[in-house]
Amino acid sequence: MRLAFHLATPPKKPVLIFDGDCNFCTVWARRWQHTTRDQVEYLPLQDPSVAARFPELRREWFEAAVHLVEPNGLVYSGAEAAFRTLGHGPHEPWLLDWYYRSPAFAWLTESSYRFIAGHRTLFSKLTRLAWGRHLDPPSHLLVRWVFLRSLGVIYLVAFVSLWVQLMGLIGSHGILPATVTMFGYRQGANAAHMGWDRYHVLPTLCWYSAMDGFLKFQCAAGAVLAVLLILGIAPAPCLFLLWLVYLSLATVSREFLSFQWDNLLLETGFLAIFFAPVQLIPRLRTSPAPSKAVLWLLRWLLFRLMLCSGLVKLISQDPAWRNLTALQFHYETQPLPTWIGWYAHQLPGRVQQISEVLLFVIELVLPFLIFAPRRLRQIPCVGFIALQVLILLTGNYAFFNLLSILLCLVLLDDVALEKIIPARWLRAFKSPAPPPSIPQSLESDSAGPERLVAPVAAIPHRRWPVQVIFPLTCIAVLIPGIQLAALLHGHIHWPRPVMSLYSWVTPFRSFNSYGLFAVMTTNRTEIVIQGSNDGVTWVDYEFKYKPEDPKQRPRFVEPHQPRLDWQMWFAALSDYQHNFWFVEFCVRLLSGAPEVTDLLQRNPFPRLPPRYVRAVLYEYHFTDFATRRRTGAWWRRERKGEYLPALSLQRESR
Repeated sequence: MRLAFHLATPPKKPVLIFDGDCNFCTVWARRWQHTTRDQVEYLPLQDPSVAARFPELRREWFEAAVHLVEPNGLVYSGAEAAFRTLGHGPHEPWLLDWYYRSPAFAWLTESSYRFIAGHRTLFSKLTRLAWGRHLDPPSHLLVRWVFLRSLGVIYLVAFVSLWVQLMGLIGSHGILPATVTMFGYRQGANAAHMGWDRYHVLPTLCWYSAMDGFLKFQCAAGAVLAVLLILGIAPAPCLFLLWLVYLSLATVSREFLSFQWDNLLLETGFLAIFFAPVQLIPRLRTSPAPSKAVLWLLRWLLFRLMLCSGLVKLISQDPAWRNLTALQFHYETQPLPTWIGWYAHQLPGRVQQISEVLLFVIELVLPFLIFAPRRLRQIPCVGFIALQVLILLTGNYAFFNLLSILLCLVLLDDVALEKIIPARWLRAFKSPAPPPSIPQSLESDSAGPERLVAPVAAIPHRRWPVQVIFPLTCIAVLIPGIQLAALLHGHIHWPRPVMSLYSWVTPFRSFNSYGLFAVMTTNRTEIVIQGSNDGVTWVDYEFKYKPEDPKQRPRFVEPHQPRLDWQMWFAALSDYQHNFWFVEFCVRLLSGAPEVTDLLQRNPFPRLPPRYVRAVLYEYHFTDFATRRRTGAWWRRERKGEYLPALSLQRESR
């Protein structure tokens, strides 16, 4: 509140006087000093100059509350003094506006200030718990440096993994040829009248060409751009082109690039464009700080990813999740389990139930700590990473777990990250000492962590303008917010402009909903494809990674994703009439397309393709310890019936 008198000799600039013997006051004064920079002078009341400069002010007043002395001679105390102090900073005047415009807010903040001031020891401990010893504004230069290069590694893995399968999946002789996809769209009823809008509805570079050479070129370009990103060369342009090329391939690849981690990579990659420095060759020491808004958008993405993964399990009302029995099926029925998953399946039922409870805590409780102070944010960071590592060890989910772990990085700041990275790796990244010309006034007598040091003045840099960041933030909050609301409340009638915006951004797959395994699969069925030349003797085709031979140990294949093997798992969940691609796959086997048979481990008809192809269903279960010791089998299987009747490209003679 404002004191009812003027000082006879006011200072030339505002002066905040605080109790230097109070750790709580000292650490927050240090934080405010970083915000206001040199616009406000900070003095502990123990400084001898305080009594000489401001003889009208009493010492007991300072011991009860902070006081701000303005150049006009007015003196303010308590919450008003705090808000006026922060109002001298470049980004904090809104608190002062609320204080003066809302009597309720003013009363609430003054009451809260008096309560906190009366319990400083408690709140000092809470501050230490939530923020640690340092309340300096966190830096994220090192976090961004590691984040962008790690994202480059994931992009590289994604492009190379797709490259080695591309011809068999969408090549001209592949399962779903991109040439056929683009031809069908060009011949569509409205395509000729859409003009430029066709590039928005179907955002792919394959409008230029869908031939094999151009498809390979896109993968090669993605790999090269990923390497440039890893090297730190033109990160923002590289990230934009990486997003564009991956979106292009994802659009034309249809089912084969329809997984949630493909969407997650597109969304993460899109936000990373604006997280990156705009310089062509940025340096860690001199690059501008990353946008706080985009940093929080990445945290918002991680929040949605984890929370929705838990919500879909509850909302589905699946009895396996409700009865805490889901993990008794998960390791066995997931698409591509590992041999560690086999051992996890053998754990007692009580352990599986406890594990599921911990899973719900991680996915439903810890996400809210993302919005907590810096030290508390480390709790969800550790919890999320632990969960992703366990998933990574027990199942093959391509680059999904690596990308999720990467997003956890944005919960840290440079101080926390430096404790993880070996010191010798950091020597090249240490910031230089402040220039001698920068004043370092207001240091306490202690050389410990509570020193008050004036911050180094910011060096102007080129950065993303607010005209770009603000609309990006609005869209990145609004569109996922609509999806989250739909998940919680079902259909909601949104205003037409909002739904128009939602429809417009949907083709870009960069603002998505998430949530895996909403309903737990309790039985594992596998499709076994067989070929025959006489319709009597049938021979199995063998896939590279999906379960087939019961004695074949489940393998690790991540971060590579064998997309055909994955699609076979989804195909087994329904019939072939709902999987057009599966019928096309069998047709390619009948024609002996080498690009397709190269996706398999073994082609039993290497010289001439078979006359007939069919598919049968088997039910698979993990064996137990005794069975595996006795037989060496990791699986036991039982034939359940026909999946696809025999097909042939040849006409039967009459």
